Amino acid sequence: MATTNDLKNGTVLRIDGQLWTVIEFQHVKPGKGGAFVRTKLKNVLSGKVVDRTFNAGTKVETANVDKRDMQYLYKDGEDFVFMDTDTYDQITVAAATVGDAANFMLESTNAMVATNDGVPLYVELPPSVTLMVTYTEPGLQGDRSSAGTKPATLETGYQIQVPLFLESDTKVKVDTRDGSYLGRVND
Repeated sequence: MATTNDLKNGTVLRIDGQLWTVIEFQHVKPGKGGAFVRTKLKNVLSGKVVDRTFNAGTKVETANVDKRDMQYLYKDGEDFVFMDTDTYDQITVAAATVGDAANFMLESTNAMVATNDGVPLYVELPPSVTLMVTYTEPGLQGDRSSAGTKPATLETGYQIQVPLFLESDTKVKVDTRDGSYLGRVND
C-alpha cells in the first residue's frame, strides 16, 4: 500500500481488481478546500486511458510488476514461448497478450515481458526492428522515394507500405509501434 503522495510516472496500481499504470500525475493545492492528486491512468491489459482524481494522502494499492528482458524462442500452437535471458526459465505467453508485437517478432528476438504474480501482462518490443522484405512488386526505372508507396510482405508475414524503389530481399527498419517503414538497412 502507498499513498497518493508517493505516486510517480510508471507506478502500477491495483484499482477495482484491475492493473493501471500512472502516465501523468499532478498534485493540486487549491486556495480553498483540501489538496488532491489529478492522474491519468492507462489500463495495463486493455490500453484504455482514464483521468482519475484522488484526495491527497489517500491510500492506494500498488502492484508488483516484474519487467524482464526475454528472448522469443518459438510459437507453440497459438501461444508464444519466451526464455528469461538471465535464468533460462521459459514462460508461455498467450497470443492475445502478445498482440501486435507478433507482427515484428522473429525467433531469437529480444523483448521486454512484464509479469504480475507470474501472469504475463504485455510484451514490449524495441521502438524499431530490422526485417527482410520477402516479396514486393518489382520497382521500375525512375521510381523515387517521394513518388508513392507499394505494399511489401515482411519475413514475419506482416504487410507494410514501402517506397516504390524497394526490391524483394532488402532489409528494412520498421517502427514497432505503428508498423511504418523507417528506412533501408545496408549491411
